Amino acid sequence: MSGPLEGVRVIELAGIGPGPFAGTMLAELGADVLRLERGDPEAKDTTTWDLLARSRRSVAVDLKSPAGRDLVRRMVESADVLIEGFRSGVAERLELGPDDLRPFNRRLVYGRMTGWGQTGAERLRAGHDINYIALAGALWPIGRDGERPVPPLNLVGDFGGGALFLVVGVLAALWHARASGEGQVVDAAMVDGAASLMLMTHAFMNLGYWTEQRGRNILDGGAPFYDVYETSDGRYVAVGAIEPQFYAELLRGLDLDPADLPPQMDRDQWPALREHLREAFRSRTRDEWEGVFAGTDACVTPVLSPREAARHPRNVERGVFRVVEDVIEPRPAPRFSATPTDIGEPPHLAGYGTREGLSAWGLSDDEIATFGARGAFG
Repeated sequence: MSGPLEGVRVIELAGIGPGPFAGTMLAELGADVLRLERGDPEAKDTTTWDLLARSRRSVAVDLKSPAGRDLVRRMVESADVLIEGFRSGVAERLELGPDDLRPFNRRLVYGRMTGWGQTGAERLRAGHDINYIALAGALWPIGRDGERPVPPLNLVGDFGGGALFLVVGVLAALWHARASGEGQVVDAAMVDGAASLMLMTHAFMNLGYWTEQRGRNILDGGAPFYDVYETSDGRYVAVGAIEPQFYAELLRGLDLDPADLPPQMDRDQWPALREHLREAFRSRTRDEWEGVFAGTDACVTPVLSPREAARHPRNVERGVFRVVEDVIEPRPAPRFSATPTDIGEPPHLAGYGTREGLSAWGLSDDEIATFGARGAFG
């Protein structure tokens, strides 16, 4: 793998959701990531297409075995970063917490991914994305006026508020470690990250631009010029014509006369304005509207399914996805001019890269055999 993190070594104690996504991102930024997980060191070369496990080697390790834990400590000696997604206190019970590993590498950046964080009364409770973003105040505003909140997949907690904040924290701590020679713990909590993502919403509330009325604000579907409309073929277009000049382009494309409509920013008239837009969009198909607004600044785009998005001409032109027959996978982001990144090897069965990965990190054949004989690989 090439990329701006080439030469950085990362241990990933495998988990689910945000931890693996963080591991994927670090690997595709160029880091040498070893994913340590329950697996078979003799696993066959079988591609699984579990995309959260791509671009890095999988090493079979039994963390419940003393030999498995010794193997982790051995790997830590030459690692720059370790990331884990256990519930608070689990790594310490395995004697693999930050204080346990510091004697083996004082420069180690120890990244911790949880929902509630490493401190506080909630830290030992179970939870999922929906719980974390609910407590962070990020779920409440998402939904229609008069209806219940709608879970935004697991994008806001697991991936936005979780994995991305973990990666940013790890990179910042890595910069500090390289300058100071001292590692540190990165406590990334999905509640914290999701709350941070609400920064602009809180700013709007502080300024009086946003009210705690779901579905009645400018970016939550309350504004008729920032919403989704059904087309004549039962599909949808997305409209984001906020600025006056963009709104004027929208009305031109819809063949609507501004004189026949309520003022754009008159909130009391938004329901009436929405009906005009709804009726107009129902007159053509989604693809016809895409043609009407192509090349304009009306901020109107088709609402594509994930599979449609992978084959849309604009995404194909930019290479946003890699498509091989029926297998679709998003390419890494962002892009770099001097240190380009790309997808590495496909995901394999757990444990497939055990010997290759350990050898690349400096373990001799004898050491690998000894760890195997002691039961480190399970």
